[in-house]
Amino acid sequence: MTKSNPGNFFEDFRPGQTIAHATPRTLTEADAALNIALTGSRYALYSADSFAQNCGLPGAPIDPLLVFHTVFGKTVPDISLNAVANLGYAEGRFLAPVYPGDTLNAVSEVLGVKQNSNGKTGVVTVRTDGFNQDGLPVLTYVRWVMVNKRDETATVEFAPPQTPSPFVPPVQLVLPMGINFSNYDFTLAGSPHTFEDYEVGEKIDHVDGMTVEEAEHQIATRLYQNTAKVHFDAFGQHNSRFGKRLIYGGVAISIARALSFNGLANAQIMLGINGGRHVNPLFAGDTLYAWSEVIAKEDLGDVGALRLRLVALKNQPSSSFYYKTEIGEYCEPVVLDFDYWAAIPKRNGTRALP
Repeated sequence: MTKSNPGNFFEDFRPGQTIAHATPRTLTEADAALNIALTGSRYALYSADSFAQNCGLPGAPIDPLLVFHTVFGKTVPDISLNAVANLGYAEGRFLAPVYPGDTLNAVSEVLGVKQNSNGKTGVVTVRTDGFNQDGLPVLTYVRWVMVNKRDETATVEFAPPQTPSPFVPPVQLVLPMGINFSNYDFTLAGSPHTFEDYEVGEKIDHVDGMTVEEAEHQIATRLYQNTAKVHFDAFGQHNSRFGKRLIYGGVAISIARALSFNGLANAQIMLGINGGRHVNPLFAGDTLYAWSEVIAKEDLGDVGALRLRLVALKNQPSSSFYYKTEIGEYCEPVVLDFDYWAAIPKRNGTRALP
């Protein structure tokens, strides 16, 4: 009897099934530093204890996307080890900040299963919750993933999930406890622009590009303990259908978010993930560019929130704002369409601008 775990196939999932994922992960300052090395992120709140303390926090928290990728990585051996593709995200909320020394665990609930017409694969929808060492929820999100069947003749009960909300309602956004921008230092943050300076419909070219190398994306994916074969095994029986390693979509998200610093340096705190799609594959040697669109603005009191569409393109500068064709299909260079909420200081909630 084999002792290795082949992972779940499509027919192994049942609606209502709860899966507690293995390998809790304690995040440290070393993880935060390595994450910066792999993404180039420059958001001051996650880079300097002194800056975070001036904003009312005990120290620099862990970048929310590193939290997301770590929780996501816990789920891969059980949810998507045998996946064809990760199709999208929705209803994501960051519920509490994570600090160096905190330990993350993850639990998922299967919301729906729907076999594809080819009879070889199906779509599984799950809600994953991440918790710290005290059992406090720090993250929740829904994702749907296309998974191979082990046995094409297996019968699977049809159970489609409810359609996810198109965006997280602002009333459900959770600001980090203690956050206070009254002493916010715009010079150290890298930009003078506040909530009031952004307009709905505005598009921002983030100008810079970053080439993703083979070693970098594999180190990043290992950092998250994501074991999906398509990111590592180019030659095995479960290799990518492209015949080479596929870069984990979370790497594209984090690099695109890091690039968005140039134009959105003060939109520091990711509060929610409204939706996200990995549109086209990304491979080692491709260069990522990014642009953002302000979809909506919300006054949260002392803090503002921007709803942002972050679009990442490969090997295509973002100044053209490539997105979709006239018939609604994504343009070929687009690799990521990511919709999220971010908190940003308001002019009347901070000290006078220099």
